[in-house]
Amino acid sequence: MKKIAYLIAVLLIAASCVSSGGLHYDSLQNGEQMETSRAKLDHSNYDELLKKYVNEAGFVDYQGLATEQAKLKSYLTYLSVNPPKSDWETGEQFAYYINLYNASTLDLIIDNDMPGSIKDIDGPLGQVWLKDFITVNGKQYALADIEKSVLQKMGDPRIHFAINCASYSCPKLLRTAYTGKNVDELMDRAATEFVNSDKNDLSDPNNPKLSSIFKFYTSDFTSNGMTLVEYVNQFASNRLNAGAKVTYKDYDWSLNKQS
Repeated sequence: MKKIAYLIAVLLIAASCVSSGGLHYDSLQNGEQMETSRAKLDHSNYDELLKKYVNEAGFVDYQGLATEQAKLKSYLTYLSVNPPKSDWETGEQFAYYINLYNASTLDLIIDNDMPGSIKDIDGPLGQVWLKDFITVNGKQYALADIEKSVLQKMGDPRIHFAINCASYSCPKLLRTAYTGKNVDELMDRAATEFVNSDKNDLSDPNNPKLSSIFKFYTSDFTSNGMTLVEYVNQFASNRLNAGAKVTYKDYDWSLNKQS
């Protein structure tokens, strides 16, 4: 029943721009606005797996990772029983949910025998994004819950470069786990690397071809009053002209596996 409210959106949007509800950042207080405490979570086991099975291009050795899936599942269990608290610093909350999303996606791919695309995995209404398989504090959530109901509500569009949906056109999966200390630096790095990668074509400053991510989430990138071009120019090596006519590249949903 909880997904009924999102039926229309799901039918209209075939990408990850959906939400299944249930988990809401609104219930957490922004850590920067109150006396805060730093979480003591240890992301080192996940960091070791990333460094071992993800290459510099962000592609994953899923066959190798599958041999240590128990370690990945142990990390996810660790996150599930240590949910964010309202007095955590904002950076700690970002790190928790980014890691939760990315690690859960890796686990999902392995559990489903490494399909050609994450979209080949079934879910409610045919949407894998609405599949409840992520446990937080004893309750089940979907990838859409983490992305739409938490990370997007935290108000930093850079999260779209930090989370990885196991697809070729996604921003690459970094080989480093996010932490409260490095999350701002890593989100900046992820944004810069993605904007200047071949996922976008900025060679013509008047007619750039951007990743469809900028189409999926235009309202996030322009929510602070910037135009989409102005947002991209914050990270672009080749700056776009103010009146640039933006078009979008097709999105490749094939699995981000190492060849």
